[in-house]
Amino acid sequence: MLAPKKQKHRKQFRGTWRRLATKGDSISFGSHGLKTLDAGWIKDRQIESARVVLARATRKEGKYWIRIFPDKPYTKKPPEVTMGAGKGDVAYFVASVSPGRVLFEVDGLTDELAKKVLKSVATKLCVNTKVVEK
Repeated sequence: MLAPKKQKHRKQFRGTWRRLATKGDSISFGSHGLKTLDAGWIKDRQIESARVVLARATRKEGKYWIRIFPDKPYTKKPPEVTMGAGKGDVAYFVASVSPGRVLFEVDGLTDELAKKVLKSVATKLCVNTKVVEK
């Protein structure tokens, strides 16, 4: 799974989403992209499953880019533990995304195939998305 190599702090606060994305809100590398419509946390396992779909679709021709990285630790307490006694252990890492952020990009595929692949990638994610063109 994707995880940062080094962190300044092992645990973080959850934080809030306040606005639309200003960084990473336009297609930079490919011809088609997948843009998020709402805010949320995308887990490292979801990014990995989306990467597998993109790698299989672009194996013969084409290229893909992953524009997000899970750098936020998500903590969880074990089941049947009472309240208190500190923050839980890091369970996995998430990428925090705001509305308008481009998550994935593809290039070198036909329009129909690119849209089909990106829609199948969208089913792997926990946020609402739309396919955009350059």
